[in-house]
Amino acid sequence: MFADYAKIYIKSGDGGDGAVAFRREKYVPLGGPAGGDGGNGGSIVLVGDKSLSTLLDFKYKRHYKAERGMNGLNKNMTGASGADLVLKVPAGTVVHTEDGTVLADIHEDGQRFVAAKGGRGGRGNVRFANGNDKAPQYAEKGEPGREMWLVLELKLIADVGLIGFPNAGKSTLLSRVSAARPKIADYPFTTTEPNLGVVRLNDESSFVMADLPGLIEGAAKGVGLGHRFLRHAERNRVLIHVLDMSELADRPPLDSFRLINEELSLYKEDFLSRPMLVAANKMDMPGAEDNLALLQKELAGAYEIFPISALTGQGLDPLLWRVRELLDTTPLPMLESATDQVRHTVVREEAPFEVIRDDDGVWQVGGERVEKLVRMTDLNNDDAVLRMQRIFVKMGLEDALREAGIQVGDTVSIAGSEFEYTE
Repeated sequence: MFADYAKIYIKSGDGGDGAVAFRREKYVPLGGPAGGDGGNGGSIVLVGDKSLSTLLDFKYKRHYKAERGMNGLNKNMTGASGADLVLKVPAGTVVHTEDGTVLADIHEDGQRFVAAKGGRGGRGNVRFANGNDKAPQYAEKGEPGREMWLVLELKLIADVGLIGFPNAGKSTLLSRVSAARPKIADYPFTTTEPNLGVVRLNDESSFVMADLPGLIEGAAKGVGLGHRFLRHAERNRVLIHVLDMSELADRPPLDSFRLINEELSLYKEDFLSRPMLVAANKMDMPGAEDNLALLQKELAGAYEIFPISALTGQGLDPLLWRVRELLDTTPLPMLESATDQVRHTVVREEAPFEVIRDDDGVWQVGGERVEKLVRMTDLNNDDAVLRMQRIFVKMGLEDALREAGIQVGDTVSIAGSEFEYTE
């Protein structure tokens, strides 16, 4: 079974908590703090695997969670880090968020993408020792792991794509030139999923060809199967437009050619800028010669036309060798947001928090920095809470709350924890 779309929920491992411990050894007076750091949580890593050709596994299991880090130990020993969770995906998988933001384009075998980095381990109390506090009684909690929904979209990596209306002979052509055996029958939409085949011209030359099903008028808007499978044509370096030249075709070949090309351009503008060859198929059928003459008259000079018969094998060698020549000079189309592009880091001033009062009178404080601070603080430890409050003052949170009009006794909510405001 073929699956080219999946939605999964991932969560990286939480960092382990830092330890509160002290040295108690003979002949070591005033041993001091010795609490070790917590281990880092495991990350969720996606890895491309060329041996896979479907996202079917992600249909049956949708939730994935990496190991958390172990807590720190005494004697300054760091807890063990959680193991990364490696998920293998087919080469050609595009990873994006629910809102459509592309995160990665995994197009090579072995290519790795860290989808969710594990949480940092909390610092042990030895990290907080200073001249004013030589024996801190608190440590950090581990940083929570990241969690999100990811959308995986498979775009098959084939060198050549066969396009055309149903029953134009695409599946027959693929079965004739490769070992692929797609289902073939004399009715529309025989092919309901993409088929791949390896075309071997000789011992040293081969390429991958894909039969892309379901293209009809309106495909770019989701009509028929076309919208679902047009994505697979995005990887193709060369397109072969297969036309039914017989007098039994549903429409004249030239009309079919123009309609399909219009759908391609509506779906993705650069489709028509790629090398495209015209395979004038079914030349063994009545009326084919007359239709070929009209097609050559209209497309002369704009496209290379190869009269063929996928059923008998007529004219296939010139077509395939021309494809080979074009592949040698045509690069692989990539997505604009591919992960292997150079990225430029721009540092922006970002507010550490924002303060909003909700309808119930609760002061809601948000912001990545302030929320992470609360989550990594042991709220049951008075010393740890005092440290957190000192950081709030340095961040300007207390001044911001006063300016916003907070009163003694009001409730402040940060990262799901509620506090009572006091002077």
